[in-house]
Amino acid sequence: MSQLSLNLIAILVFTMTLSALLGPIIHLSPTVPAVVTFTLLGLATLDAAVWNSRGADVVLDTLAITSKERRSRVVRHEAGHFLIAHHFNIPVTGYALTAWEAWRQGFPGRGGVQFDDEQVATEIATGMLSAQLLNRYCTLWMAGIAAELIEFENAEGGDDDRLRLRTVLSQLRPPITDFDRQERFAILQAKTLLQQQRSRYEKLVAAMEKRTPVAECYQILE
Repeated sequence: MSQLSLNLIAILVFTMTLSALLGPIIHLSPTVPAVVTFTLLGLATLDAAVWNSRGADVVLDTLAITSKERRSRVVRHEAGHFLIAHHFNIPVTGYALTAWEAWRQGFPGRGGVQFDDEQVATEIATGMLSAQLLNRYCTLWMAGIAAELIEFENAEGGDDDRLRLRTVLSQLRPPITDFDRQERFAILQAKTLLQQQRSRYEKLVAAMEKRTPVAECYQILE
């Protein structure tokens, strides 16, 4: 069971316990919180066992995405990845801007831009990733954070991107352990590229907000 599901269950148990204690004061039958708790715990367990806790992701993401700024952050974050992938000739195979879209399309996690990363995966498997390819992918992985920094001066997303970068760096031979330095350098490179192509980036953001297919997004960029 994921940490997210465990946290949700802990909050649920606390809330239901509190309602049971306060029930007599507000004349609430103890059966109500018991039934609600049993039902929701059952759903959470089913979600973890059958869907690998993706149901919880969808619910939380749906609640969060109602914020206009949150929607803007997500699309700008992912458009940053898309544009930098295009710049480095790394094929984009699809994208999803919500956990529900990701689930429907069969993408892992809460969505994002999907790349054809067979080349980098092959080199990572050998532990010998070329400096040029490493630089390109580090810039690509940090592009979402860079896009948020340009627009909002801070980044709320990107934890998975940082984890991926750090995982790859630790698998190299010899491993690169100065993660912070590598991240800062990659973010700076991504910000520079995004600012140099600001007009194309804004057009891409507008297209992705409309869920424009990948092929048409490429036409806009080219």
